Formats: sequence, structure tokens, C-alpha cells
Amino acid sequence: MLQELLVAGVAVGSACVVYVAAAARVVKQYERGVVFRLGRVVGEVRGPGFTTVVPFVDKLRKVNMQIVTMPVPAQEGITRDNVTVRVDAVVYFKVVDAADAIIKVEDYRFAVSQMAQTSLRSIIGKSDLDDLLSNREKLNQGLELMIDSPSIGWGVQIDRVEIKDVSLPETMKRSMARQAEADRERRARIINADAELQASKKLAEAAEQMSEQPAALQLRLLQTVVAVAAEKNSTLVLPFPVELLRFLERAQPQPPQPPPPPAVEQ
Repeated sequence: MLQELLVAGVAVGSACVVYVAAAARVVKQYERGVVFRLGRVVGEVRGPGFTTVVPFVDKLRKVNMQIVTMPVPAQEGITRDNVTVRVDAVVYFKVVDAADAIIKVEDYRFAVSQMAQTSLRSIIGKSDLDDLLSNREKLNQGLELMIDSPSIGWGVQIDRVEIKDVSLPETMKRSMARQAEADRERRARIINADAELQASKKLAEAAEQMSEQPAALQLRLLQTVVAVAAEKNSTLVLPFPVELLRFLERAQPQPPQPPPPPAVEQ
């Protein structure tokens, strides 16, 4: 009798251990658990920590609540100004309702990926090439809105969408390079023209000043002659202006004139 009770106790204890092992579940801090009982959701979403289910009747499905970084494969499309481009992006999203993420969509990751690809192709067709290259922040916001609108019903929230790279055909790259080079050359010509205009104005002012002071013009000519003569292995042929001779004559001190001879009386 005692032996039978002992065997029964061991059997009951073993059954309890097996039951607890089958019923025990652990939900991690970044997870939430949804319990299905005979195919129907029961109770509240289980939070992190230790929880139990009815063995062989309940099924606990865990949902990761962390932010997911999902790359969007490069999509090829034609922009509004008829340029063929390939654009790829990245989507940051997270689950905010674990039950909806399981019940309302078969695979929320795949659904978000497909929605991101179709939205990216739509954005390409509605945008100009300049917008894709220089106005990405606005396009990112438009992509985020397009993906977030349907995903709200799946229990998913889109945190951010960013366009990563815009690939252009080689012919378009060469065309843009030529355009940039022409633009730089145009700006350089404008700068040179402005510099020449300012220099001509200054030269005109200097010429006007020198025309009022002939001595300054002659000194400037002498400075030019000295500067050119300082060059080695150079022969300088310069006509000597009459004005310079007159200037030098005036600059030299005049010798005293002898007194006139006395008049002879007749």
C-alpha cells in the first residue's frame, strides 16, 4: 500500500512538473505575447516576464517590438522630366500593436517591404531629377506618409524613411558633368569681365588724373623705361618724345645769363 502511494505521488509530481514545463513561457523585455486558444485570441497581450498558458490548448506567439531597419531594394523608374534612375531607400519601423500585427496581416515585414517598394516607384514618377538629388528631405517625408497610412491598420508605425542613393545612367552623368563645367566656365567669365570692367574704370580715372598733370605722365614713362631696362637679354627701342626733352630742359637749372654789353655812345 505504501509503495503504491509512493508510486502515485511520484507520478503526480512528474505530471505536475511536465504540466508546468509545458505551460511556462518567458517573454523578453522587447517582446509581447499574444495567446491563441483554439484559434481565438484570448486575454490581454502578455507583457515581459514569466507567464503561463494551457498546454496543448493555448499557443503563445511572440512579437518583437524593437525598431526594425529594412533596406528597400533599388527601384528603377522614370522621373517626371523623363530621366531613367535607380533609387534605393531604407525604412525604420516598429510594431505598436502586437495583436494587430499578427491578426490583420499575414507577414507584416513582407507587407511593409512591398508597400515601401511601390511607394518608392510612385515617388520617382512624381518627382523631377533635381528633387531626387537635392530635395530628399521632402521626398523622405512623402514616402513616410505613403507607407505609414496603410501600415497603421497592421499595428505597425513607420518611424523614418530615407532615400539612400540615386543612380543615373552614364550618359546622364556625362551630360551633367558637361553642364557643371559649362556653368563653372560661365561664372569664371563673369568674374573676369567684372574684374576687367573695374580695372578699366581705374585706368580711366588714372588717365584723367595724369592728363591734368603732364609731369606725372612723364614720370610714369620714366618708371616704365627703367623697369623694362632692368630685364636681362633684352633690347629696348623706344622713341624719345619731344615732351620729355622739354621736361628735362625745364628740370635742369639754367646758367646765369651774362649781362648785356654796355651801349656805345656815338
